[in-house]
Parts: sequence; C-alpha cells; structure tokens
Amino acid sequence: MTEQPTETKAPAKTEARTPAKPKAKSPAKPPAVDDGLRVLHRVVMPAERDLDVLRLYVDGNAVFGRRAADLDSAAEQVLAEQDGDAVRAASSFKPSSKEDSAEIIGRRSIVVPSGVRVSFCTYFNAFPAGYWRRWSTVDEVRLRLRVRGEATILIYRSTGKGHLERIKSLHVDSDTPVEETVDLPLAPFIDGGWYWFDIIADGRTAVLESAEWCAVTERTTPGTATLGITTFNRPKFCVEQLTALAAAGDVLDAVDEILVVDQGTDRVEDHPDFPAAAAALGDRLRIIDQANLGGSGGFARVMHETVESGRSTYALLLDDDVILEPEGILRSVTFADLARGPMIVGGHMLDLYNRSILHVFGETVARYRWWMVPAPHTHMGHDLAAHPLRHTPWLHRRADVEYNAWWMCLIPVEVINKIGLSLPFFIKWDDIEYGLRAKAAGIPTVSLPGAAVWHVPWHSKDVMTDWQSYFTERNRIITALLYSPYERGGNMLKESLFITIKHALAMQYSTAELMLMAIEDALKGPDDLHPSIITKMGELRELRSRFVDAQAKPDLDEFPAVRRRKPPRKGRDVVPPRNRRAMIQTALLGAARQVKPVGSFPKTHPEALVPHVDQTWWLLTKFNSALVSSADGTKVAWYQRDPQRFWSLIRRASALHARLGKDWEDLSRRYKAALPVLTSQDEWRETFDKARQQR
Repeated sequence: MTEQPTETKAPAKTEARTPAKPKAKSPAKPPAVDDGLRVLHRVVMPAERDLDVLRLYVDGNAVFGRRAADLDSAAEQVLAEQDGDAVRAASSFKPSSKEDSAEIIGRRSIVVPSGVRVSFCTYFNAFPAGYWRRWSTVDEVRLRLRVRGEATILIYRSTGKGHLERIKSLHVDSDTPVEETVDLPLAPFIDGGWYWFDIIADGRTAVLESAEWCAVTERTTPGTATLGITTFNRPKFCVEQLTALAAAGDVLDAVDEILVVDQGTDRVEDHPDFPAAAAALGDRLRIIDQANLGGSGGFARVMHETVESGRSTYALLLDDDVILEPEGILRSVTFADLARGPMIVGGHMLDLYNRSILHVFGETVARYRWWMVPAPHTHMGHDLAAHPLRHTPWLHRRADVEYNAWWMCLIPVEVINKIGLSLPFFIKWDDIEYGLRAKAAGIPTVSLPGAAVWHVPWHSKDVMTDWQSYFTERNRIITALLYSPYERGGNMLKESLFITIKHALAMQYSTAELMLMAIEDALKGPDDLHPSIITKMGELRELRSRFVDAQAKPDLDEFPAVRRRKPPRKGRDVVPPRNRRAMIQTALLGAARQVKPVGSFPKTHPEALVPHVDQTWWLLTKFNSALVSSADGTKVAWYQRDPQRFWSLIRRASALHARLGKDWEDLSRRYKAALPVLTSQDEWRETFDKARQQR
C-alpha cells in the first residue's frame, strides 16, 4: 500500500480535472414525470450474457437469445424460428430445439414460447413492497406491462412471513403490443413482502416487451446523483466499471457526474482501455488525483465535491472492486426521492466470485459486543440459484438496518450538510460510524433489495490479520466511544483483550502489535485523526517489516522443508476445543508453553503447513513454527514462536486495555465534542491540501 501517488497538476482550483477526450454531449437531466406517474422499478434482464446470474433475474427455463439491437427484429427472428410465422396459430406451431426455453432478447424483453412459464419472483425483478410501504410516501403501486402474442399473466404477492398469494390474472391475445395496467395496494406489507408476476404462453408464443412498477406521486422532478468511485491500484476493475456505466443507457440520466478519486500509483488513466471509456462518458467523467487517504478520505472527497458543485441531490458512493447492476442507480435515486424524509439508501452485496450468492442482506451493530452482525432474521452467503426468493421465507421479511457499507451507498446532500463528511478513519468502520451518526440525527438507512453490486467477498481477504487490523481496532474503539450505550463499551474491551491474546498465541505477533498501536492512538484523542490519515500507512508498513509473520512469499519452495523433531504424541491430531471450558484450558496451556524456550530446529524448519482455512489460534498454539497461507491463496508466511515477544505483548495489552477502561468517559466526551469539526468541510479541505503538498 502506497500513500504517496504521483502528482498530476490541475487546471482549476483543485487537483481534479476532466481527462482529455473528444467533446461529448453534456449530461442530460431526467425528464419530468408525466401526469405524476413515476416509474419506481423496471423489470430488467442481465446486462451481460452471464448464466451464473440468470436466476437472479428470471425464475424458470430461460436462455440468452439473439440480442439484436432492434426489439422488433429480435422478437420476430425468435418467433419465426419457433413457429415459422410470428402470428401463426398455435395449432400449426412447429417445435424447435429450444421450445421449452424462454429467450432473453433485450435488456427488458423476453420471448416465451407456447407451453412455457417464467416467473419474475427474483431478486432483481420482484418489487420489494414491504420497503416501499415502510419508508416511502407511496401507498399504491401500478404494474404496467407491454405484451404481445398470447399469454396469461399471474400476479402474486407475499407476506412478511413468506406466505404466497395469487391476487390477479390477466389474459392477452394480440398480434400487436398491448399495454395492461393493474393497481395494487401497499397496505398489507407492513411487515414485509413482495409483488411479482409470472407469464405463461398458454396458446402461442408471447413477448414481454417491458414491465414496470409505477406510482402516482406529487414529486415530478427526479433527483440526480454524483457517482463517486474511490480507487487504489485497481485500474482494470475501475475501467471495466466505467465501461459498464457508459453502456448503461438512460440510467445515466440520473447521474450528473462520475468522479474517480484515484489514490494509487498504478493510474486508472494509464490503463489501455481508459480512453475509450472516457470518450463514451464524455463530460460526465472527472478524475481526481489524490494522495492515499484510504476509503474514508476518498469518499469524503466525493461528498465534499458533490456539496461544492451544488449540482446533485445525492452522492452515490461505489467501491472500485465491484460490478454494478446499473438499474440499482435509478432504483436508489427513486426510492430516496419518494422517501418520507431524508434517508441513506444502500445496495446489497453479492459475491463477485460466486455470483448467485447474496453475501449480505443487511447489517446492524451488536451493541454489547460492539461488532457488526447480520440484521435480525437474515443470513449471510445465501445462494439465490439454489434457494430462490419464492422458497426462502426470511427474504420476505423486511430487514431493518443501522448502516450500509460503502460498496454502494446513496447519501442525500441534505444529510451531508446536516451531519458532515466521513470521519478520517482511512478504512474500516467509516461507513458504520456514518450510519450510526445519521441514526442519532434521526436519519434512517435502508438496504434496498434490487439495488446491488457484486463485490470481492471477505473470505478472500486477510482483513483481520494484515495492516487493516490496526484500523479495525482503532476505529471500532472510537465508534464505541461515540455511540456505545454501555459503560466502557460493554463487553468490547474484554473481547478486544481476548482477541489480542489469541493473535499472540497464534504467533501472529505483527497483528497483535498493530492492535496495541491502535489502542495507543485511540488514547491520544481526536486531534490525531486528521494528521495521521496522511502518515499512518507508512508507519504500519515500517512496523510490519520488523515481523517475520508479516513477510509473505509467493512460493512454498522459498521456505525450508516442513519437518518436526518429534512426531505428535501417540499420533493424535489437534482437535478443536469442544466447549468454553476446553477453550479456556487450551489458551492456558498455550500460555504455559510460552515459558519454554524455542529450540534451534523450529527456527530452521517449519513444523507444519497450515492452510488458511485451518489457521485457528488453538491449532497454531500447538506449534513452535508453521507455514500459513493467505486468504487469497497467493502467498505464505512463516510463523515462529517467540516467548519473549509473547509476554511483552501480553503485559502491554493488559495495561493498555486497563487504561482505556479507566479513561473511557473522558475520551468519550472529547471525541463527541470534536465530531462536528472532524467531519466538517473546512477540516477536510485542509487535509486535502496538506496531502497534496506532501505527495
């Protein structure tokens, strides 16, 4: 991680600029809503021909069709292959090899052959009525469909308990497109539930040309967003995201500007595909070169620029290592437009590497532990392909959250003006703190179904053992000082001490040292936060360079062969502790082993090879040294037991946690008093200026 990227001069008052590219048409404002009817949620098909995501859009047997640019020609081509004539009667229908499959022929269109049924009871296409019922001013929704051919359309709803009900059916038999509308109440959805529809081509082939969930509203001018991407040395990811946005069509009508806050040394603008993406986006795209201030510094810059420009209603924050479903932009903006009051609207996280997995549906903070947890009655890592919406009752219950991570999060400018920008946390807990700060100000956060990104999952990152552990510990403590309702943070200090001890028992000495540094810095008080956001990464790199457990190599053959001087006693494998008592006993025995010196043999040969999935503290404490692989499987580190360092860490950890408990009330008052200044435009502007001078 490098916090000092190469400076690029700006032509204006800041280092931000629009990259050189052909002049393009200025961003268009969204049109006014006709007759007060606002489209809330459009039914869409996958933006790419990706079979792994198909079940998130269509439930049933569906395939990707021709994707001709013109809908009519695409539909007629499919119809002609299926029955020889787009208007031939069902009696003369001649089956094709795909007679049992609906064919997607456009972003919003699908052809359903005779005898086939498809459902839109899916993550991206069912209408999340429970969320609109709870948080919006809308009390009735209108389903508007444009269909041709012969079809029966069945409309369903679910309850918050996951019970399904069929409420209406329509029949269409027309060679030309027919528009059908159905008005549906939101009153029954106080606990949750969805609306959706199925299509059955029960006579001859049917074509769904479009479908929309709409509402009559007094707000006739849609809001717009400044979309901000913070990136660090991920130019390929970032350029692919820009390319996808350029192809998003009318979704960009809701976007005033796309800001890329580039904080790395591997520049986005140097990627070979950047010029084409920049030309396609035209004046909407602006690159901001900035020293590495982490995610919170990058997103604070997006908030700052959005407020300063005065163009947008919202700032929409996006991570750089995501793939966005572009329709989520419109859905988030529309939901925020029609909310009962100012509201943060977040998107869900899907697994980038296993794309049918809904990784996170909603999150809250466990107050007594002071740790992030799934929202009540939700589950992590749910496979929507294996267990779709129709068959998953807990997905029908509305999930209320306290924050939304900044992989995708829309924040009204009104909220930024009221509660400020991000805290200067660099990374970790910045999004959680912001959600809790907003909640304290009476501003709710909603994680909106149907708005989502595919993001790199946590199990592919070493976030709890690498340099990020410093920011996790420090920022968790500061957030607890600001918002914990319990004396001295409840159980947080005890849990923090236990975690530090476990890292020391596992020979993860660099991680334990980072956690102690985090406590020391939290004890310094709020005045250290803005200055340290510029310099801290350099300090962390220097600290980690002194520890062998932080020196990873890409090849096992770069280490000595794995050997043990003595075999395991009676050939027994290490088994996990069965209960709390056994766990405490294992920890005490592990600590007792630290009295014994380490012989020379474990320093010349690792005793074990431990895959990342097995790197638990209770296993590692059994060895004097071990090779341990990283979460992403690309490198290995050699952990080596050091009794002197172990006892030094334990003594300091005990003293620092005791001091933090003793100073808790005073520190809490100081951080709360400093919060308005720390998050102000003026304070951040000064930090941006200092960072630019030190590049």
